[in-house]
Parts: sequence; structure tokens; C-alpha cells
Amino acid sequence: MTVLVGCGVEPEPAEGGDELGGDTESETGTDSETSTSTSSGSESSGESTESETSAEAETSSETDTGEGCPVWCPPPGTTWQWQLVGALDASFEVEAYDIDLFDNEAQTVAELQAQGRAVICYFSAGSFEDWRPDADAFPPAALGEPLDGWPGERWLDVRDEAVRDIMRARLDLAVERGCDAVEPDNVDGYINDSGFPLTASDQLDYNRFLAEEAHARDLSVGLKNDLEQIPELVDDFDWALDEECLAWDECALLQPFLDAGKAVLHVEYVDEPRQGQAAADALCPQVPAGFSSLIKTWDLDPWVIPC
Repeated sequence: MTVLVGCGVEPEPAEGGDELGGDTESETGTDSETSTSTSSGSESSGESTESETSAEAETSSETDTGEGCPVWCPPPGTTWQWQLVGALDASFEVEAYDIDLFDNEAQTVAELQAQGRAVICYFSAGSFEDWRPDADAFPPAALGEPLDGWPGERWLDVRDEAVRDIMRARLDLAVERGCDAVEPDNVDGYINDSGFPLTASDQLDYNRFLAEEAHARDLSVGLKNDLEQIPELVDDFDWALDEECLAWDECALLQPFLDAGKAVLHVEYVDEPRQGQAAADALCPQVPAGFSSLIKTWDLDPWVIPC
């Protein structure tokens, strides 16, 4: 069920909502023991034929994927919550949750899905993070300049085949977790001081690699930022996620996704929650029609004001 919330109004938690999956993994990358995934769906009344049962089983995994779309393809206006730190607050009645791939077990993903939510799993595809459990797999030669403002992160040489092998393994982990979609972050190294001579062509090739590998695993995939390459990539990705296009006056660059009937998940940031209402009052009226916009703090904890 989707709850429509007016711009600048904090959503009410769903009745009976609580935290899922227990404690999340700490930033050292230590996973808790994987629990058995819960199953969703309700028992139908009356008798059904064997063929009807088979057909239902075959199509259940395609619920909410969109007509003719083999993976989860959210339309414009899809409601969502984005939380990457802290114990997961699953009480918001939204259509999709974007959560950390490493910090959430399969049980958490399954419980969200049982409540009718699609689950997007976040990982960085363009940067090295020294706290991740697979950090030792990255070759030193593939580690570039630090990401400004993000301690422990360094840009990656996305041309390196070893980096691509690690990303394939991360996509495999997303399948193991049961994720519906993935959000590969930092896929615009070519316009940043990465420490490598990355070209626009290098970035296009890498981003298409990510999309192809995700789709090969029946995962939906979103394009994170990289606005300048949207005309070339809109057909490769199933939705977009943008940070601060209002602040940078760049929202019009995301229109190709809306024109293609694909969701644009959008965030504007404040430094502290107490600044949120004023920001929402100022920014939400400027949000383009069809955007799925949130006001969040930079640490991406549960706090949110949806537009």
C-alpha cells in the first residue's frame, strides 16, 4: 500500500511497523549470521487448477515490474525510502527501500518484500571503501585519489578487469541477498579527480558493463548521478537516482528517464534534521512533476521528509 504524503510533511510510520533484521553490520564489514528468508504471499480460497497454480508461481516474481519489463522497472512517482546507516526502520509505507548491500542480510530483504516493498541494494561501483569485507581483493594499482569529504574512500580505475570481477561478485551477492535492484554509486569518476586518465568513453563502457551484468542476473539497476551521459545511458538503465539536482540546477537533465516512463529517485540534503522543514518548504514546490523526491541528511539514516 502506498501512502501519499504532502510536500514537507513527515510520513507517519505504519501501524505495527518495527525494525527489521536486528542489528545492522558495523562498518568493519562483519556480517551477522544469515537467517532463513521469509516467504510472502497469501493463501487463496477455493479450489484452483494445477495450471492456474503454475501460472501464478511463474508470474509472482514479476509483480510490479511494469508491462514488458523483465526486472523491477519503477514508474515515475514511485515512493521510496533511502537508509544506509543504523538499524533499519521498516515502518514507512513506501513502494521501495534502498538499503546497503553488505549491512543487510537476506532475511531483512525478504521481510521487506513480504510487506510489498521492492528492495534496492546499494554498493559503490566506482570507489574503494576500506571498511568493506572485500576491500583486500582490490589491487593497489587500481586505487586512485581519495574522494573529497569521504574518509576511507578512493576512486577506482574502472578499466581494470580485477575491479570488474569484484563488481561481478557484488552483483552475485545481491542475488544471494534476494535484492530486486542495485544502486551502483560513484559511476562518474571520469569528471572527477580520480587519479586516472578516465575518458567519457571509459565511463560509458563501465556503466554499460554494470547494467548488462545486473540484467544478466535479473536485477534492476539504477543510474546514479552521471547526468551528462544520460542521453547515452537511459536505455541501459531501469531508473535513475539523483542527488541535489535542484541545488545544482540540473533537474532538466533527468527528463529522458521520465520520458521513457522510468522513475527518477531524487534527494536534496540538509546538514541537520532541524533544517528539514524549511528546506522542504523551499525546495519541494520546485520538484519537477514525476520526481520521487526526499529531503535527507547526509548520513542517510532513517530521518526523511518526502516531497
